Amino acid sequence: QVQLVESGGSLVQAGGSLRLSCAASGRSFSWNDMGWYRQAAGKQRESVATISGSGITTYAGSVKGRFTISRDNAKNTVYLQMNDLKPEDTAVYYCNVIGYSYWGQGTQVIVSS
Repeated sequence: QVQLVESGGSLVQAGGSLRLSCAASGRSFSWNDMGWYRQAAGKQRESVATISGSGITTYAGSVKGRFTISRDNAKNTVYLQMNDLKPEDTAVYYCNVIGYSYWGQGTQVIVSS
């Protein structure tokens, strides 16, 4: 059974940093594209960052230069390093195996001004 478990969300002040983790189990996703998404209250879920199986990354314009997605295939884990956080980054963050309906339960990030 495939499971994705996100962690690392917290309450942080504007300008602070957090690192989110997404640990996958049930099978290896070393060659799959993975993504981080977020959903703020009352808004649609949006893509934040993706990383291909070969390590190519893409970012939403709103987080480019502040967020970094990475992966550790040995640990079957994907990370999202978030720096210079802004109140508008407040959301529940989810990871996903792109192209599959595998989603975690999400981790809450709250950025106070």
